Amino acid sequence: MNVRFTPLAAILLASLLTACSTTEYIMSTTEGRLIVSSGRPDLDEKTGTYTYKDANGKEATIPKAAVVQIMER
Repeated sequence: MNVRFTPLAAILLASLLTACSTTEYIMSTTEGRLIVSSGRPDLDEKTGTYTYKDANGKEATIPKAAVVQIMER
């Protein structure tokens, strides 16, 4: 029985790790800075700002006018 459960456990572990990973995005700014975002930045049309989570998981905002490009990593 252990032989049958080992491949199943490996498949479940791999799918769990894949599901937990988030895509990183890189925002380039008009000042030439590169900001790494954990997950896709959300644009609030009313305020004209992007909200994102930085590399430390802290939520931050940046004006839309300050962002030149958003690239998926």
